[in-house]
Amino acid sequence: MSDTLSQQNTAQSENGKKPLLGGRFDPLALLLEGRAFLGLIAIIVVFSILSPYYFALNNFLVMTSHVAIFGLLGMGMLLVILTGGIDLSVGSTLGLCGVMTGFFIHGVDLGFLGVTLYPAMWVVVILVCCVGGLVGLINGILVAYFRVPSFVATLGALYAVRGVALLITNGLTYNNLSGKPELGNTGLDWLGFNRLFNIPMGILIMIAVAIVLIVTLNRTAFGRWLYATGGNARAARLSGVPTRFVTVMVFVLSGVCAGIAGLVLTSELTSAGPTAGTTYELTAIATVVIGGAALAGGIGNIRGTLLGAFVIGFLSDGLVIVGVSNYWQMVFTGVVIVFAVLLNSIDYRGRRKRRSSGNDGGGKPDNDSQSSTQPSKQDHTPGQGAAETPQKTTG
Repeated sequence: MSDTLSQQNTAQSENGKKPLLGGRFDPLALLLEGRAFLGLIAIIVVFSILSPYYFALNNFLVMTSHVAIFGLLGMGMLLVILTGGIDLSVGSTLGLCGVMTGFFIHGVDLGFLGVTLYPAMWVVVILVCCVGGLVGLINGILVAYFRVPSFVATLGALYAVRGVALLITNGLTYNNLSGKPELGNTGLDWLGFNRLFNIPMGILIMIAVAIVLIVTLNRTAFGRWLYATGGNARAARLSGVPTRFVTVMVFVLSGVCAGIAGLVLTSELTSAGPTAGTTYELTAIATVVIGGAALAGGIGNIRGTLLGAFVIGFLSDGLVIVGVSNYWQMVFTGVVIVFAVLLNSIDYRGRRKRRSSGNDGGGKPDNDSQSSTQPSKQDHTPGQGAAETPQKTTG
């Protein structure tokens, strides 16, 4: 028991952040720790020099509106990636939810009753989020209970969900989303164009979702279960963590986040097309990777993902403002993603070396030295392993 506690304390001290002004100064460690933030600052400085309009207040607010879409998708994707999975269906789910928004706003024709229902806007929002959650629920059940690899399950959903969106609209686009105010349906204009304290509603929604998820990951049992599942699913299951429930729920939450992103994007475009959100699943993965999360699971946080969303959004808009062609935009974005993955690999390799050197220095070697996410191979009593595990990764 004492050996187990000493190993856990050693892992906590190694995975925790060291004071910037204490100990030996390591510029590489500083770069790795703040890579997303430093990258964002560099992007802002470079494009502000290249264009005087880049960091103007109005343009900044417009760019943050675009960031809201990437941030919402990225936060949902982060939850799935923390468990070691992947969700390739978020872009298609966003498109389907946008189509369903237009479908409900235009009225649900109940021909057999001879009436057309125009749901109130708050009802439309709930229904659309439920649609996104339903897609996530199907993905989660396939992965958790039928043991279909998440890559395969969500790849199939990517095509199936996009096909459903095309079938609903017959390939057309809902253009008029003003609703029927006389019937209580005010449309989506308030979401796409209204501001509170001069801040776009999309950004406020992203902030609200981020706060909820931060509290969930850091202050609830579900958050501890999630990190424990990503660190070592087998050890978490043996410790009493309901890993199947966790897996299903992260896919449901990812679908709900995609539904919210679909509402925001639809309101900003003032139209709902079945092809909206194409390739956005790749952008969502990029925001998570740039934010420092490990694709193997167990490492990552909301703060880093939001920084990754700002990096992707500000980079894309900056390239448009300075007149870079769309082809070169794809090249630059791809280079940034690869560079982020490279930095992540260097960071994780350094963590493993520090742990190995710590074990060589006296303690018994850790059974899970192959993974930097969790020393979870040992059996813990329920409440010990699952509770201590996340705190090593969220800091």
